[in-house]
Amino acid sequence: MTMDQGRDHDRNQDRPPGPLWIFAYGSLMWQPDFDVLETRPATLFGYHRGLCIYSNTYRGTPAALGLVFGLDRGGSCKGMALRIAEDRADAVMAKVWNREMVTKVYRPRWLTAHVAGRPVTVWTFVADRDHAQYAGRPNDAETIRLIRQGHGTGGACVDYVVSTHAHLKTCGIYDRALARVVRQLDTPVSPAG
Repeated sequence: MTMDQGRDHDRNQDRPPGPLWIFAYGSLMWQPDFDVLETRPATLFGYHRGLCIYSNTYRGTPAALGLVFGLDRGGSCKGMALRIAEDRADAVMAKVWNREMVTKVYRPRWLTAHVAGRPVTVWTFVADRDHAQYAGRPNDAETIRLIRQGHGTGGACVDYVVSTHAHLKTCGIYDRALARVVRQLDTPVSPAG
């Protein structure tokens, strides 16, 4: 099931009955800003967590872009499935929509994740590869530069990346690519010259 990114009024169209499950892979894991009934480890196949979105609002500015996570095609992603009470689903979906869709760089999707060994329909946001903010896979040096320079309305990009890594570790999730980025962020910047 898919949902067109431009149809705000239809975001509930394909929602299955019962509680809402949201697949969180970045800051929604550690800063959901809404009531969660239950949080469970989940795996989503067909997408991976990547620092693939230029941030010009929350973790950067147009003059000094940051770099944030998106679900990008290929591989798999371990994250958390957040269960929301059915009677709160509409309000939570509206809140998450307003948070994630500021620049419409994501495409909301209903996908199947594996939660406790069973398939669960989850709502999540995947990177729109046709959007101007889609960064693809910057090389390591560019990734580190963007993360270090980014600071927006949501704070420093470095804090966002490090907090996501720390929360994943707390949840028992090891993301090798993210661990490599964090190790490089811990490396002092060489003085120019």
